[in-house]
Amino acid sequence: MHGVVRALGIAGLALVVTTICASVHAQTPAPIESRELPAKPAAPAQPAPAIPSAPPSRIPMSAMPAPQAGTVSVPVPVGPIVDAVGPLSNPQLVVPDTRPPGAQVPTDAPKLGTELDLAREDLWARIRSGFAMPDLESPLADDKTQWYARQPEYMQRMTERASRYLYFIVEEIERRNMPMELALLPFIESAFNPQALSTAKASGMWQFIPSTGKQYNLKQTMWKDERRSVIDSTRAALDYFERLYGMFGDWHLALASYNWGEGSVSRAIARNQRAGKPTDYQSLNMPAETRWYVPKLQAIKNIVKDPERYGLKLPVIRNEPYFVTITKDRDIDVVTAAKLAEISVDQFRALNPSFNRPVIVGALRPEILLPADKVDTFLKNLENYDRPLSSWMAYKVGATERPAAIAARFGISETDLRSANNIPARSVIRPGSTLLVPRPTHVNEDIPETIAESGDLIVAPDGPALRRGVHVVRKGESLASIAKRYRVSTAQLTQWNGGRTSVAAGQRLTIYRAAAPTKATRTAKPASSARSHARKASAQKPQRGARPSSTAANSKHHSGKR
Repeated sequence: MHGVVRALGIAGLALVVTTICASVHAQTPAPIESRELPAKPAAPAQPAPAIPSAPPSRIPMSAMPAPQAGTVSVPVPVGPIVDAVGPLSNPQLVVPDTRPPGAQVPTDAPKLGTELDLAREDLWARIRSGFAMPDLESPLADDKTQWYARQPEYMQRMTERASRYLYFIVEEIERRNMPMELALLPFIESAFNPQALSTAKASGMWQFIPSTGKQYNLKQTMWKDERRSVIDSTRAALDYFERLYGMFGDWHLALASYNWGEGSVSRAIARNQRAGKPTDYQSLNMPAETRWYVPKLQAIKNIVKDPERYGLKLPVIRNEPYFVTITKDRDIDVVTAAKLAEISVDQFRALNPSFNRPVIVGALRPEILLPADKVDTFLKNLENYDRPLSSWMAYKVGATERPAAIAARFGISETDLRSANNIPARSVIRPGSTLLVPRPTHVNEDIPETIAESGDLIVAPDGPALRRGVHVVRKGESLASIAKRYRVSTAQLTQWNGGRTSVAAGQRLTIYRAAAPTKATRTAKPASSARSHARKASAQKPQRGARPSSTAANSKHHSGKR
């Protein structure tokens, strides 16, 4: 546990918890605004109430306009709790404490923004002390180190984004006793951008493709994609690395497997074994991306280990939690949640990138991440908020309804309807799909749990009437080859089949194709035109013994080619 417990407090009926966690030192602009709360005057000397040392419990916080007090749940062991807002008065509050028995809160505890012992407070020092992988001595690593060193602005942007998430990642890695180099991996996977999406549909800070995400229990629904969740994706990535290291017993090979796949690495090792060659990372024959993968991580490690050597200065990241989680059981709009926390929507989404829609569905009991110094603000504003928390509801699409008609029915533009539901342009919504539409004033119910769990949105290309078909995958076929055969995009084929990104022989895929026109709708040639064509053909027929004209000969030739 790092930091100092300064003070704790609960005021009134609403639970107020303040965890001031600055991500960047006062000399470096923080990526998310923070407001320092003034310290309350010290209370008269009294015996300090006992603070349990058990992990924090998770008690749901009601999101009703006049909510009852709930408990803020912290995803990792809490660091310092600073800047008092009142004396401790609620025994339900559970906060870990590392003070010796009988120790008192020091009256001269440093406040946020003052100079601290950076050897103890700077998260980079903590990361350096946890490095455990052998260094990769390679010209590729040297080359990449120099490349990053020549990009100071890029490094600055990445580290500012990383400052929101690194403390949590470091805590998780230490808890599992894993090498701290893994905390740097999102630098090369996504530049610490949790909204990153690759051409292979890998998403999030740790870049999980849909199938691997499902394998590691990352839910991907119309409401939420946990591949982008800061907490869930980190848990899944470390689970994956524990498995990979267990397979290979070598961290460089585990990293290569994370990038290339454990099957590919295993086959490369087997090839080298058959050829009597070494089987370490640098000896394997790999694609260029994987060959550069570990050198990139080594380059970031080199810079973090000794930034001054490369002419860089890393922004200070405080060794304290940046965010705290709260649990909601009522629907709340993303915009409303940001407003109650008094942060921008962009700042809110930076911590909560997994939510796919403009509303957070309470039936799923989601965890919402807030800057630690904004939790008390959020709870206080929520208690005083007397308007609906959500302006959206779920709607089932009928058999013949199109987006334009649905938008008109609920008083919204078609563009806004498509944007709220992530509906691509030039596409129609399949019957039975779940749409998010504006909630009328007379509707007070939240989105029900049944729709929250099973609601789905299926779209198809706009155009002629479509009919549903089934394709049985043959040996050697891929999604790309099947999509090409039916003249659709791979993305469409993936969407029609529940996000499937790979296929195997014998699997059945759903295909939507344009329905063939019926005989009644086919255009027939006018009889007069047909008779006229016959007369022309008769006039061109050569007389017996005469050579056919060049026109007739060419016509016959082209007809044969058709």
